[in-house]
Amino acid sequence: MPGYAALIVAGGTGSRMGGQTPKQYLHVAGKPVIVRAVESFRRHPEIEAVHVVIGKDHRAAYDAAVAGLDLAPPVFGGATRQESVRNGLDALAARAPDGVLIHDAARPLVSSGLISSVVKALQAGADAALPLLPVSDSLKHRDSSMRLRSVPRDNLFRAQTPQGFKFARIREAHAKFTSEPVTDDIALAELAGLHIAGVPGEEMNMKITTASDLEFAERLLSGATEIRTGFGFDVHRFVPGDHVWLCGVRISHERGLEGHSDADAGLHALCDAIFGAIGAGDIGQHFPPNDERWHAAPSRNFLAYAGELMREHGGELVNCDVTLICEAPRIGPHRERMRETIAEILAVDVGRVSVKATTTEGLGFTGRNEGLAAQAVANIRMPRS
Repeated sequence: MPGYAALIVAGGTGSRMGGQTPKQYLHVAGKPVIVRAVESFRRHPEIEAVHVVIGKDHRAAYDAAVAGLDLAPPVFGGATRQESVRNGLDALAARAPDGVLIHDAARPLVSSGLISSVVKALQAGADAALPLLPVSDSLKHRDSSMRLRSVPRDNLFRAQTPQGFKFARIREAHAKFTSEPVTDDIALAELAGLHIAGVPGEEMNMKITTASDLEFAERLLSGATEIRTGFGFDVHRFVPGDHVWLCGVRISHERGLEGHSDADAGLHALCDAIFGAIGAGDIGQHFPPNDERWHAAPSRNFLAYAGELMREHGGELVNCDVTLICEAPRIGPHRERMRETIAEILAVDVGRVSVKATTTEGLGFTGRNEGLAAQAVANIRMPRS
């Protein structure tokens, strides 16, 4: 199966953190560290599957942390990180992705842009891709007698994850060099002679190792982002037909809705709410009604585009709420499928999606069954400008 998969390595015990709970299950800004790492990849449009490698004794903690997320069963790690990654690659073998991004669960602040940079390097022909940060501090070496000497920092870099690989090549390297102890997967790529591309790393993509790291990440998340709110509203008139599309669900009805696309007022309103929150205009600017490319187009494509644009702006959907205003059809029987459809299109947990319905008590054009309306609100976490 083509495409890209993510392998989140979360088997460590986090002994340097102290305490009884491994660091990947501690909370930062209201979420477990591991969940923040996983969600970054689940939201990314290039990542088609996310697998997590966990410690054999961590299943209960893992299940509690990721409750509500639609994930494949976890893979159990081994005695070393190298063995844990190899187990994860074996679990991905049936899917056979074009590439795999291997990421430390202890890096919860990985951005969509960094994931894209790694994927693009692989798409450009590299066998492997590595985020790098130049060393900016002065370096000192202390010998056994406690004497210090300066170490030149020229051409020295800090390596980060996600480290990306052509799937078949990194799996071959893991199989060939099982007896070679390495600190990361790029080291195996070096041993195998693979073509490795460096991409710019990000200071925000810090690794949580100590309690002070966790505190710093908390400050970064609370101070570096803000919640922005967007509103959307849409109306369509009833015309002869036998069904309507609402919130991505086809509903049999005695009439249809008039529109250039499929006239899904719920998804149109939600698109405008997302565009509004990220300051990207409205649906008419992105999908003009006089453009024949969008004639009879499914509105789920519009919402998928809005979600992708949100991520390109660095946004993360906190929640969205759609209200459908009509006398008919009845929305209740379809509400949960609507929520699930929106969550699937936007690649978010269904708990972040609300769909409601109301009437206007027989008043106005909706009360006279001349058409229906929809309004939507979207709250999006964005980088603070």
